[in-house]
Amino acid sequence: MSHTPHELHDEFPELAEKVSEMKQKDAHFGKLADEYHQVNRAVHRAETLVEPMEELAEVELRKKRAALKDKLYQMLTA
Repeated sequence: MSHTPHELHDEFPELAEKVSEMKQKDAHFGKLADEYHQVNRAVHRAETLVEPMEELAEVELRKKRAALKDKLYQMLTA
């Protein structure tokens, strides 16, 4: 398993400028991006054992991160 943070700009390098633009122009996108960032950080801290958690809680966080990422991608490519 990779312990690399999954930042939006790294996940969608071809859309990095659009991510920044949409964060500023679309409040809903910005809110989802902030939530993604918080969940992503929690997953990364759990994976690197900085803040260990039960496996089920970590799996649920990963699922939430994936759902947010999917929604953000849909918004970016709409």
